[in-house]
Amino acid sequence: MQFTANTLEHHWMPFTANRAFKKDPRLIVKSEGVYLQDHKGGSILDGSSGLFCTAAGHGRKEIADAVYNQLNVNDYTPPFSMGHPGSFELASKIAAMTPEEINHVFFCNSGSEAIDTALKISMAYHRANGEGQRTRFVSRERAYHGVNIGGVSISGMVKNREAFSGVMPNVVCMRHTWLEENRFTRGQPEHGAELAQDLQRFVDTYGGTTISACIVEPVAGSTGILVPPKGYLERLREICTLNGILLIFDEVICGFGRLGKPFASQAFGVTPDIMTMAKALTNGAQPMGAVAVSDFIHDTIMKAAPEGSVELFHGYTYSGHPAACAAGIATLDIYQRENLFERAAELSDYFLDAVFALQDLELITDIRGYGLIAGFDLKPGTTPGARGTALQNKLFWSGLHIKFTGDTGIIAPPLISKRAHIDELCKILRATLEDLNA
Repeated sequence: MQFTANTLEHHWMPFTANRAFKKDPRLIVKSEGVYLQDHKGGSILDGSSGLFCTAAGHGRKEIADAVYNQLNVNDYTPPFSMGHPGSFELASKIAAMTPEEINHVFFCNSGSEAIDTALKISMAYHRANGEGQRTRFVSRERAYHGVNIGGVSISGMVKNREAFSGVMPNVVCMRHTWLEENRFTRGQPEHGAELAQDLQRFVDTYGGTTISACIVEPVAGSTGILVPPKGYLERLREICTLNGILLIFDEVICGFGRLGKPFASQAFGVTPDIMTMAKALTNGAQPMGAVAVSDFIHDTIMKAAPEGSVELFHGYTYSGHPAACAAGIATLDIYQRENLFERAAELSDYFLDAVFALQDLELITDIRGYGLIAGFDLKPGTTPGARGTALQNKLFWSGLHIKFTGDTGIIAPPLISKRAHIDELCKILRATLEDLNA
């Protein structure tokens, strides 16, 4: 495939150093299974499931056929005061996977929209419950909750909001859970449960009745895979329950089998009040997000509204789009039919053994992991993030894609991966790190 000088100029790419990229583009022209193909014909092992989306691997014909068939039958239904069968079927399938108390699903189009939807639902719930003064949100340092204005406001990664001054007020951040003494800890760290007391401090400082919700990623994802310390999520749940604060789990990255269970709430045995999800919901084949809500939240909002009125004034033009629902239904069927969550759990030990074996490399200063996801930190260079960028580019041309945030690499292979793929991934990663350090 040939490109003229201006071919790449019109697309302003997201989260990308556009000028650098367009000097040396890395374009994917085909994807199948666990591999990508670049525009020069090279094969690349997808070590991060795209952006944690393609848990069932690329090129799933079942999903493509479902979308094609749906578009031929019904390409679009306005979601306001109308409906189509697919959204109700998909909602039922999701509700069957979530914890027992969570049975109502609101559809949107991305993880970012799911976060803003969850924030609005929490505010609507408290207003319906006669506690409209609960306008404060508690998040966490190093948190990533998408890029809509609500998600940016509660995110704890400064680069995501330093250029955008119009963020929401009344947001406070707990400390993140990375601790020096937990370096190279596999699974849940022993130290750090006490960090959940930051939520209690905010209750004591601002008053528990001013706080609407506490939102956390069960495993902090884009910041570099911070696995929750033992007892940490349990303590957050306890404080929320005692003070009438809603607990929101952002499951956009760690949902749908990544931790060996349907969701992190089941993996860690802690049930939130609201769950956000996206990415692997449709295996990345169609844009879609969702918010799953506990019965008591849904019922409170419903009962507070007059009969026949709109109970929740919120929604999107493409909420529950027919093609996206078809992709979601086909995806969840694949997960069940191929036992992919169980396969992920079975592969986890082998995966973590292989990744943690890299700790002898001089450039790696920490490794963390749980289930089928892991993160590692690089020894920083003179310019923060430059080493991670250089490694990501070098890995691409060496035949491996993994996500980087600054100098932190994130590994999340598709759930269909086999041991040979894990071996290949770690072999390329080791060789490239050794070459970078030479």
